[in-house]
Amino acid sequence: MILIADGGSTKSNWCQLDNAGNRVFFNTEGYNPDFMGTEAIAASLEKSLPGTLPRQEITEVYYYGAGVSNAEKAERVAAAMRQIFPNAKAKVAEDLLAAAHALLGDKPGFAAILGTGTNSCLYDGEKIIYNVDSLGYFLGDEGSGSFIGKRLLRDYLRGLLPDGLQEIFQQEFKLTREEVLDRLYNKPLPNRFLASFGKFTYDHNNISYCREIVLHGFETFFENIVVHYPNYQQYTFNCIGSVAYNFRDALAQAARKNGMEVGKIIRSPIDDLVSYHESKLRTT
Repeated sequence: MILIADGGSTKSNWCQLDNAGNRVFFNTEGYNPDFMGTEAIAASLEKSLPGTLPRQEITEVYYYGAGVSNAEKAERVAAAMRQIFPNAKAKVAEDLLAAAHALLGDKPGFAAILGTGTNSCLYDGEKIIYNVDSLGYFLGDEGSGSFIGKRLLRDYLRGLLPDGLQEIFQQEFKLTREEVLDRLYNKPLPNRFLASFGKFTYDHNNISYCREIVLHGFETFFENIVVHYPNYQQYTFNCIGSVAYNFRDALAQAARKNGMEVGKIIRSPIDDLVSYHESKLRTT
């Protein structure tokens, strides 16, 4: 029995897969090692995992996660998995590889993530071969939920939202300048806080301002990241993530404007990722 997980910064999607091909899906919070240590991850898993999950019977855990950018961070997550699943081998890789497996399978191509954060790569059908660094929410993450949320929040605090929207935002969130700065500079997971405002732009997508900031985010994503891939226009544009899926029409518009045909745009990789691993198990 194995576990496969796609872990974003906000939420992780899991699947329990047995030898008969039976699948059981569940969710926990996201475990980004940029913001959480081994003990915090293990404590959250203890609280979040289904009580019916037979932990002792799990033999392998494949965890693909946001923030898993090097061996040290991968081990931070893997150590938590070994605590919770004592009989399992824990294999931890970056969420970008999960996106490539889910979007492209064994075929080479371009894959991206637009969710709480941003990531992208060229994939050779087995491994990632080229990556333009998104640089995280402080310096980059163009097109992501945190990038869009940052623009919305900044305009709100400066009183620049269009008439009516400023009042709607105030009524919904009741945030003061001091509260916003405290959340961003003193509290954990500021990237998740910023990304939480993405839903507001989706809920008010009938207002031109909201459509404009989303499209600007995607155009900036292409301008600062995608066009710097070698021969990028020879690939189809494939993307995973809640922001990509919810605003897929605007994302497709930005892709075509930059000379890329659109391939797959899906909300979550977990179904395709499980199928990828299941096919590998059948061939071993």
